[in-house]
Amino acid sequence: MRRLLFIVCAAFFSLACARSCKEPQPAPVNNDTRELSVPEEEIPVPWNGGAFAIEVKANFEYKVSSDASWISDEGPCADGRKFKAEANPDIFPRTCSIRFTDVSDRYYFKEVTVTQGADASAGGALSIVDKNATAETKALLANLWVIADKGLMFGHHDDLWYGRYWYNEPGGSDTKTVCGDYPAVFSVDFGEIMDDRYKNESNAIRRRVILEARERGEVIMACAHVNNPKTGKDSWDNSSNEVVKELLTDGSATRNKYITWLDRLADFANNLKDSNGKLVPVIFRMYHEHTQDWSWWGSSCTTTSEFTEMWKLTIQYLRDVKGVHNFLYAISPQMDGFYANAQERIRYRWPGDEWVDFIGMDCYHGSNNLAFVANLKALEAVSAAKRKPCGVTEDGLEGFTQSDYWTRFIVNPTEGRRISMVTMWRNKYVGSDESDKHYYSVYPGHASEYDFRKMYALDRILFSKDLPDMYAMPSGYEVK
Repeated sequence: MRRLLFIVCAAFFSLACARSCKEPQPAPVNNDTRELSVPEEEIPVPWNGGAFAIEVKANFEYKVSSDASWISDEGPCADGRKFKAEANPDIFPRTCSIRFTDVSDRYYFKEVTVTQGADASAGGALSIVDKNATAETKALLANLWVIADKGLMFGHHDDLWYGRYWYNEPGGSDTKTVCGDYPAVFSVDFGEIMDDRYKNESNAIRRRVILEARERGEVIMACAHVNNPKTGKDSWDNSSNEVVKELLTDGSATRNKYITWLDRLADFANNLKDSNGKLVPVIFRMYHEHTQDWSWWGSSCTTTSEFTEMWKLTIQYLRDVKGVHNFLYAISPQMDGFYANAQERIRYRWPGDEWVDFIGMDCYHGSNNLAFVANLKALEAVSAAKRKPCGVTEDGLEGFTQSDYWTRFIVNPTEGRRISMVTMWRNKYVGSDESDKHYYSVYPGHASEYDFRKMYALDRILFSKDLPDMYAMPSGYEVK
């Protein structure tokens, strides 16, 4: 009986299936009434940037996004949306995508590809303050621009001169002891070369370590904590707002003294030669942190016109009178925290594009990654707009103890940023005085040793052995 019932049910099921296959099924109803029309799939924009519009028609609310920082959304216009492209700072064309997406459905979107060409007439041309600079100095400028596409150079102030537990040992370096390699950037101070400390024995050490760095092909950068030429006190003496005013006055005692100091610097620079007898290029970071009020050249002691006049006077005297042709001139405002307009702060008392080769910033952000990233983005934007290389010229957290400091506070916030260097401030020689915590980078025995080696292993963090020939002009570039 059960078998008969099974046969009847199976037959009925087969008949039903056959009937359903033969009968036409009603078409599904499309209740989606959204309309999104973007007629152009690709939009070309010129190499020098500018405004452009994309025709967009939609009967629903949409949002706009782009995968490139060089495109900005300028808002709606009559037929769709306005955008603005920055000038292309490279010698190669570039593309990005602009996406229009339903605010209620991220899977409903249309994309437009924006293609921007490069300046075919200028090629890879970069401008330099000193048109008569040596070939190696011009090549260094170009490489500072190019290397940012590969990664950023790790630097350390006075790294080859002393470390936390050693002093004046040829070949010495806290960096090398920890990771087996030297920093890509070696930073020093020219203040003692210039002022009344010029006879100090330490200046012979300064020359030696600079030449050591050059023989390995590293980049040399120098600030100048030069004494106050009016009072005779140190560079932190901000007791008078007459110093620069007198320095700019012909015949004044302050000016005469300062010119003598520049003469000493010029003599040092013009006799700083490598083993092949060629002048050693130096990124000269004069009047650094001028946004602050701590120095006699800082914000509380000078006016904008006084600062910019002093800047130009210094370059003109070194370049045109003393024939110093192995300097690149770097400006480096201090950028520690958040600023209402960070780009304006970077351009604070800007002396003019023709007077600056390198845009730096001294950024003691500590553990504030959000502020660091915001300032890096501003630095990158000013660099691209002015087509000048950029980097962090001082950084670090005094006496830091975090074991993951390097990956957390240096590697992570610099990810994706087009900058050429991050240079840490010094590790003071303290010998056995463990109470002195004036250090800003790794040293043997520090808790961050392992993390520093993790950073060293990354392809985009460049040390001495990773550098190309920084003193040979890269292909496709011209400096003029």
